[in-house]
Amino acid sequence: MKLNTLKPGEGARADRKRVGRGIGSGLGKTAGRGHKGSFARSGKGKIKAGFEGGQMPMHMRLPKVGFRSRTKGDTAEVMLYQLDRLEGEIDFAALRAAKLVPSTAKRAKIVKKGELSKKLVLKGVLATAGARAAIEAAGGTVEDLSA
Repeated sequence: MKLNTLKPGEGARADRKRVGRGIGSGLGKTAGRGHKGSFARSGKGKIKAGFEGGQMPMHMRLPKVGFRSRTKGDTAEVMLYQLDRLEGEIDFAALRAAKLVPSTAKRAKIVKKGELSKKLVLKGVLATAGARAAIEAAGGTVEDLSA
């Protein structure tokens, strides 16, 4: 085999269609574009995504449902068992210092999950009814905000 004898395999390369070159070519006159209409014109054969020929498009026929809260990530949940690591009076700043609340959160809520073995005082932090009862059962108190 020599470089000057290399050529592609049989049928691997098709000749380019030469449209609009007379009736003998099979693609003369309208050049395979049919008669009239937007696809027969030059530069007009595009249809926008979602266009359904003038019919009311699907995305406009379907009902608009759902809601995205802009304040969804504002409240961080802190589990009751995580409070066992902390001592004494607990407020939002103490939770953030203990890395129990992310920096993006604007408030915290104590959720009843796990057990609490210490006496704690919560100030300015939300607490569910179950968490509040568990804190008070352990001898602690919940002041200010409640949910």
